[in-house]
Amino acid sequence: MNLGDFIPYLAPTVVLLLILGSAIKILPEYERGVVFFLGRFQGVKGPGLIIVIPGIQQIVRVDLRVITLDVPSQDVISKDNVTVRVNAVLYFRVVDPEKAIIRVEDYGAATSQLAQTTLRSVLGKHDLDEMLSERDKLNADIQEIIDAQTEEWGIKVANVEIKHVDLNESMIRAIARQAEAERERRAKVIHAEGELQASKKLVEAAEVMSANSGAMQLRYLQTLADMSNNNSSTIVFPLPMDMIKNFLDNQSGSKAPGKLDQ
Repeated sequence: MNLGDFIPYLAPTVVLLLILGSAIKILPEYERGVVFFLGRFQGVKGPGLIIVIPGIQQIVRVDLRVITLDVPSQDVISKDNVTVRVNAVLYFRVVDPEKAIIRVEDYGAATSQLAQTTLRSVLGKHDLDEMLSERDKLNADIQEIIDAQTEEWGIKVANVEIKHVDLNESMIRAIARQAEAERERRAKVIHAEGELQASKKLVEAAEVMSANSGAMQLRYLQTLADMSNNNSSTIVFPLPMDMIKNFLDNQSGSKAPGKLDQ
């Protein structure tokens, strides 16, 4: 047989191979296929080998892996009227391929838009200090709100992380001044607490020495010894008040008889 004898059979064979190629679908483990029969939902198939009828059945692939979505920077006005730019990252995955294809046109774009509006709404209810110090709590609140709304689309939001809270230069300087004032306040409080504790100890020491005259004499001698160690030309001798009182009493007692003799 000549080659020309096979030409009439070549075209039908190529068409048959093309039909078989379009009818056979192989889905990996992380994908599912949503199958439609004449436009009506038929079922979710996969993974593995799937055969569809070309022209009658249609298959839409859905990736079940976790998707990382970068939420664009948003201008947010905080509760205390401070304007900041905030961006975040969102982690989600499809848990129900049927809902993800049928109930929303583009679940990725819809989730992105929902994340942007939720980010502005939640952060707008908090002060700037809360945005900077309670980021974990804000992440949990945003994740809970988005997850509740995307459940209808067959989407599960695994996590939301606020990446950056950008401030303008004037606000950065104001925060720096506030932090410096706070440090000064703490230093003054610590100094005042130290003075209070020292004064209490001095009062206790004075009570002990007033109850024991020997302790007062020892303290007097210790003070003289400390002063003698300093290279100073002037030496001041402190006299205890009880010694001065005894001296004055003795002087008044010596003058009293003289007045009686007159």
